[in-house]
Amino acid sequence: MPTTPRTVHSKWRKTAALLRHRTVRAHVPVTKPMNRQTLKDMLDRHRMVYAKPDIGMFGNGVIRIEKRTGPGGAPVYWFQSGAVARTFHTFGAMYDALGRYKKRRSYLVQKGIHLLKHGGRRFDLRVMVQQSPKRRWETTGLIGRLAHPRKVVTNYHNGGTPMPVGTLLATHMPKARREAVCRRLEKLGVDTAAQMARSFPGVKEIGLDVALDRTLHPWILEVNTLPDPYIFRTLKDKTMFRKIYRYAVAYGRIRTRARSRKR
Repeated sequence: MPTTPRTVHSKWRKTAALLRHRTVRAHVPVTKPMNRQTLKDMLDRHRMVYAKPDIGMFGNGVIRIEKRTGPGGAPVYWFQSGAVARTFHTFGAMYDALGRYKKRRSYLVQKGIHLLKHGGRRFDLRVMVQQSPKRRWETTGLIGRLAHPRKVVTNYHNGGTPMPVGTLLATHMPKARREAVCRRLEKLGVDTAAQMARSFPGVKEIGLDVALDRTLHPWILEVNTLPDPYIFRTLKDKTMFRKIYRYAVAYGRIRTRARSRKR
């Protein structure tokens, strides 16, 4: 008997699903399939965008692109991929160079969110949401991801540093506000997971990558349907990891040694 897939690879399909939810869509940055015209239009409007492969993992292939003002007011185009940054005097030259980085992969272009910083480094947050043993959606973990100082992505597998959310938010707001922000993120996580499950019934867990802008509005940068639970094990306090692990065992993502031996 065929099973319903638990993993959705296409970022565009996941974005389209979120946009169908009246509340969740207010947290989704403008995102479009990337071509020459959509990139130019997005840069003219937003000045800074991120180009992402429609199918990809760990932040690989993500490119930050900016339209800046050069000497005499002339536009200058800039992009960074990995630790490599390049500058161009025309959009056409920049777009041609992008082709060598994106190759033949399908890309999306997303409005850039100016992330909050900690110690001069950008950070975002991972919101872990899982189906409980009682089959209810529950936010089981929140963790911060501090970007590598020379890179534009925060992913742990691309040089980012996992950190407690409270540590990263402490320089931006008092404790009471931090607690309110975390509660809001927990609810956003549950709403997002429920919407994903409506479109993709096999989904049992999601990892929500969320950016807070300077007004503390949360923006969903990406939804992962096969999130890494072990990033939470890097925290000194293992409480979240133990719960995440227990839930993952319950719905079959992780098999314990005892279960493996029985089979």
